[in-house]
Amino acid sequence: MTETSLDVGPIDYLVVEFPGANFTGEALTALVDLVERGIVRILDLQVAMVGENGEFTAIELADFDGDGDLDLAVFQGVQSGLLGDDDLAESAALVGPGDAVAVLLYENTWAGPFVSALRNQGADVIASGRIPADEVIAALESMEVD
Repeated sequence: MTETSLDVGPIDYLVVEFPGANFTGEALTALVDLVERGIVRILDLQVAMVGENGEFTAIELADFDGDGDLDLAVFQGVQSGLLGDDDLAESAALVGPGDAVAVLLYENTWAGPFVSALRNQGADVIASGRIPADEVIAALESMEVD
């Protein structure tokens, strides 16, 4: 365990499929809100289109919906170097032809002070996990029926 003066929260990633490469901007608005409130910090954001032959092309973070506004300009140039071409290729292999995939690497900044406090007292997080949202929703819905 190394002492550090930095409050660094857990780092997570999401791989998101956009069927038919349909970008509406709704999720982007929610992501920008999380960043502005200091809940998360974006470390990497990469997007790729998957062609009919299954090959992918990384696309520039720009005007996805064709309305003339740079939809992802706020994240343009966000690159920590933690995600590589292999990560994007593996993610693109998860979606079908004509779809798009986004890979988002982010820090849970809200947890940084908590993790530092744990380390300051000699404790360390030794395991973590995530329950998929659809499983939580299903469990909550089944509780409502009972």
